[in-house]
Amino acid sequence: MRATEYLAAGSWAKDQAADAVLLDHDHRHRRRFLLKTVSGAECLLDLPQAVALKHGDGLRLEDGRILAVQAMPERVLDIHAHDEDALMRIAWHLGNRHLPVQFLPGEIRIRYDHVIAEMVELLGGHAEENEAPFDPESGAYAPGTGGGHHHHHHDDDDHHHHD
Repeated sequence: MRATEYLAAGSWAKDQAADAVLLDHDHRHRRRFLLKTVSGAECLLDLPQAVALKHGDGLRLEDGRILAVQAMPERVLDIHAHDEDALMRIAWHLGNRHLPVQFLPGEIRIRYDHVIAEMVELLGGHAEENEAPFDPESGAYAPGTGGGHHHHHHDDDDHHHHD
């Protein structure tokens, strides 16, 4: 079995899935990789370029069937704060350390790290250890986010000057 096409979440119906792959965060950014499906079958992921797979995405097999991508539960910290200001300050510190983060309603999820948990507590937040899927933000410059770094260059003839 070979999976050769990436299908973004929402572009296919979940009832179309013939099987699923359960992957942790580290194994969801791949181009070519041997996968084991939930039912125990092996499948070669063989995409033209690396893709950051998210929970709910699909992989189309050569025979047309679809594998659902599921995020595997991992050891994470769910971070809460007493108010929005404290949560924003914590988010800034996490970003300053270039940590992958997942934003959930009223909280931030990161991979478990006892040092970061202590920092969160010192900043007035609460870090609760949990086992849950970790599906962090792709980042502003990731393909498909529309946030890429673009420069628009114009010839002098393209500029319109008004007197």
